[in-house]
Amino acid sequence: MTTASSYVFPHRHLLGIEGLSPSEITGLLDLSETYVEQNRQVDKKQSLLRGRTQINLFFESSTRTRTSFELAGKRLGADVINMSVAVSAIKKGETLIDTAMTLNAMHPDVLVVRHPDSGAVNLLAQKVGCAVINAGDGCHEHPTQALLDALTIRRRKGRIARLTVAICGDILHSRVARSNIHLLNAMGARVRLIAPPTLLPDSAERLGVEVFHDMRKGLEDCDIVMMLRLQTERMQGSFVPSVREYFHFYGLDADKLSAAKPDALVMHPGPMNRGVEIDSELADDIDRSLIREQVEMGVAVRMACLDILTQQFANTVGG
Repeated sequence: MTTASSYVFPHRHLLGIEGLSPSEITGLLDLSETYVEQNRQVDKKQSLLRGRTQINLFFESSTRTRTSFELAGKRLGADVINMSVAVSAIKKGETLIDTAMTLNAMHPDVLVVRHPDSGAVNLLAQKVGCAVINAGDGCHEHPTQALLDALTIRRRKGRIARLTVAICGDILHSRVARSNIHLLNAMGARVRLIAPPTLLPDSAERLGVEVFHDMRKGLEDCDIVMMLRLQTERMQGSFVPSVREYFHFYGLDADKLSAAKPDALVMHPGPMNRGVEIDSELADDIDRSLIREQVEMGVAVRMACLDILTQQFANTVGG
């Protein structure tokens, strides 16, 4: 059984999946497994991070991710502080560095940061004296989401290698898609992207994926179907003709899913737009949908990340 003391994670921060080796990813997933079991016990709390301070610094609103990190920190015994910063009050560059200097004066042990600008979390990590976990930066990465998705897949399918995974929808604006592409490729899965041309990044094929514009063709023989939220808040201009037309061509329902393998499973990082990206009946299908399991795995993965990074950081400082 993997424990933090037996697993060496050679990075001070977790800023993205890109650059992590398969063994580093596997180690994080194995450690997360131990926390899945702990979270199913009556007594869910440990004192592992007693005396440690975790600051959740969210420049972007988030209920699911922030709550998951808060719960993870508290179950490990950390002192957890939530700081929600209104985006309108934040300016790039100097203001972010000023924020880092202020936080440094508080001597936290780990910062969990979400920011609307790609690269902002990396900049902050360079300016603070503690471990930093990226909880999503712009359209760049969302590493803990990819890890919880991977853990969910591995627990249900027994492996990640050689599975065919379709990521469908708003790829262009999705940090979840980017982190998942990096992870799935590293772990030996076959990745397909299914989206209208307007919702795909330029030269998407360079990411080591297959690209489809037709939902049924893209879903043929898939093991996992990962739907993405239409991120209208990041869209400037018209990317889809209408929500109704989008669902007709790219929303997942039983008819489109029939093109995948009979035992194909459905995922969504949430929050879901029912009737836009996914049919409600399918989202709630206990035999096909992994959406509730993803939420459960999220707490376990974030506990593992907090565990390994705070222990690692303490050892670095101590040395």
